[in-house]
Amino acid sequence: MSIMSDRWTTFQRGEDELREIEVLIISAQDLKNVKHLTKMRAYAVVYVEKDFHMAKTQVDEHGGTNPTWNQVVKVKFHAKLAEKDVLAAVNVDIYEHGHVREKPVGSARVLLCDVLKGGDASDPVDNPIQCLTVQVWRSSGRPQGLLNLWVPPTGRFLMRRESLSFSVKEVADEEMVEREVATSLGGGGAVVERRSD
Repeated sequence: MSIMSDRWTTFQRGEDELREIEVLIISAQDLKNVKHLTKMRAYAVVYVEKDFHMAKTQVDEHGGTNPTWNQVVKVKFHAKLAEKDVLAAVNVDIYEHGHVREKPVGSARVLLCDVLKGGDASDPVDNPIQCLTVQVWRSSGRPQGLLNLWVPPTGRFLMRRESLSFSVKEVADEEMVEREVATSLGGGGAVVERRSD
């Protein structure tokens, strides 16, 4: 019985490749304050398959019920999951970081079929940087707060950096500076090409 079970597990793993996607966890606002005596310190746990792989942001020490992370996390899941399950989603659980225990603040989810559209990760047309705002739900089922995040349509960000942490505003500001530099160099309206490291 045990040998058959092991063979079946090996077969399943062999046919189901893994996929890794990048998720930009930007910020949240108007979260439930679960820390009444001191300021809440929140972090986010991101996953598609909770029992398989989870990623975590750093703890926001200053934002309280309006934390800002601006952090890209990488999440792994079985590649065929999105085809097999239309309800497969990127899940974000927000917790309050405590000295004794972690308190759940709320959860949000985005369906994979709504965000992963395919395309070329190196093409800005296929891979725009935008902000998606979704409802945060308490464990009681009540809505409480909003989460701002972005999942690139290709699953990968165009900008390649060792540690990719940026805000949508920073990207817009960077593009504006590049246009000004191009103009001052006599390039007219041309945009200086951003190198991907």
